[in-house]
Amino acid sequence: MTPSPGTGANPLRDAADRRLPRIAGPSGLVIFGVTGDLSRKKLMPAVYDLANRGLLPPGFSLVGFARREWANEDFAQEVHDAVKEHARTPFREEVWQQLIQGMRFVQGTFDDDDAFERLRETIGELDKAQGTGGNFAFYLSVPPSAFPVVIQQLKKHGLADQSSGSWRRAVIEKPFGHDLKSAEELNATVEEVFAPDQVFRIDHYLGKETVQNILALRFANQMFEPIWTRSFVDHVQITMAEDIGIGGRAGYYDGIGAARDVIQNHLLQLLALTAMEEPASFDADALAAEKTKVLGAVKLPKDLGRDTVFAQYAAGWQGGQKVIGYLEEDGIDAKSKTDTYAAVKLEVDNRRWAGVPFYLRTGKRLGRRVTEIAVVFQRAPHSPFDHTATEELGQNALVIRVQPDEGVTVRFGSKVPGTSMEVRDVSMDFAYGESFTESSPEAYERLILDVLLGDANLFPRTEEVELSWKILDPIEEYWDKHGKPAQYPSGTWGPAEADEMLERDGRSWRRP
Repeated sequence: MTPSPGTGANPLRDAADRRLPRIAGPSGLVIFGVTGDLSRKKLMPAVYDLANRGLLPPGFSLVGFARREWANEDFAQEVHDAVKEHARTPFREEVWQQLIQGMRFVQGTFDDDDAFERLRETIGELDKAQGTGGNFAFYLSVPPSAFPVVIQQLKKHGLADQSSGSWRRAVIEKPFGHDLKSAEELNATVEEVFAPDQVFRIDHYLGKETVQNILALRFANQMFEPIWTRSFVDHVQITMAEDIGIGGRAGYYDGIGAARDVIQNHLLQLLALTAMEEPASFDADALAAEKTKVLGAVKLPKDLGRDTVFAQYAAGWQGGQKVIGYLEEDGIDAKSKTDTYAAVKLEVDNRRWAGVPFYLRTGKRLGRRVTEIAVVFQRAPHSPFDHTATEELGQNALVIRVQPDEGVTVRFGSKVPGTSMEVRDVSMDFAYGESFTESSPEAYERLILDVLLGDANLFPRTEEVELSWKILDPIEEYWDKHGKPAQYPSGTWGPAEADEMLERDGRSWRRP
């Protein structure tokens, strides 16, 4: 029987309208290491931007924990200055006045029991004053060596305990260990205190709109998915290039290097999103399942000396200025073998990708700052054109620009105007800034909001982290045992050895 008007279910009305903003419920955020650069430049501005966009609850609370001898007013001033300098959205006094009501500061060190007791009391006070409902996320913006002690202190003082109807969550910044063994130990330490669904591992690249657009591009458009296979794709290049050196990060960077800092997390996650099968849905479990399958199918090259390269930047010219090499940087051992450039060739050993190489590279002091995924297609199997008509024609490519000019470029051949049949490469561009009126939120805005909402689909799971280390560890061990890093002049696109690696396969690196 057909329901009369006004009765029965209306599927359009009953379904969640995904165009509506997702707003966090009653909650608060505790930042450990709140005086650091990450907190000042990214986390505190992201909290303000979320509040400014109306995505935080009125009683949202922000607690800073650090060694500084600050009062609550000093902390509020620090947040104010960080917001004024780094926030994406305009400063509005009424938003600030609401946000400041929930700001508190707890002074202490990570091994200070009294400080953690004060933190517990502060959270209890905020529950009553701000209505946070016992819902708090603990953001560990601290060195990896401090993770275990902070996690154990949270357990010892009952801060990780969830009462009925409330939640507690831990947010961990990369690096997630420095090899498989340390990652397993860290995961065991964290999961001894927090259940897996309480742990959010931040990879800020996964919060970028263009990274999420990989899923939309592939699975919402019928024109791409059928050719996203070994039958049509020649190879894939994933690049994250920086035009800066290590700056003042010698203490952190030396001994870690480009591969551990970038390939293990950012680039292998981009590979997984590019190569994965269509998930049953976009919830956290379904996405993690497909990414895990890809990472488990990654195959290392048989000859690591031939198909991997590590190198260090030497003196050169960058942005019109003479710059020093890595070994001349303050705090770097003159005998250091740490890589500032890394390139590897991997394969995904499954039906879709068998035989298709994935080339991953990252480096500092390269030609320009850029992150992109380039899917390069095979040449047409038969061409009726004379060679002279297509001598300027390259291979078709689809390039996803992650940063800084977010968008997608499609490269294909087109006839040059004129009487002769001459074909030349042209590009068709989609740019976020030109197609949408609203600017993309910062990655940390999206990720912090997802933590508060309990939405884990953009956060790597334990198994993904450990599989990534299983891929990288043999490469790092090989580099450690065999020879020293190659050198490349600052301002170039890397060492000659990396170019030779692709030339042996009859290919070449893109010059973004």
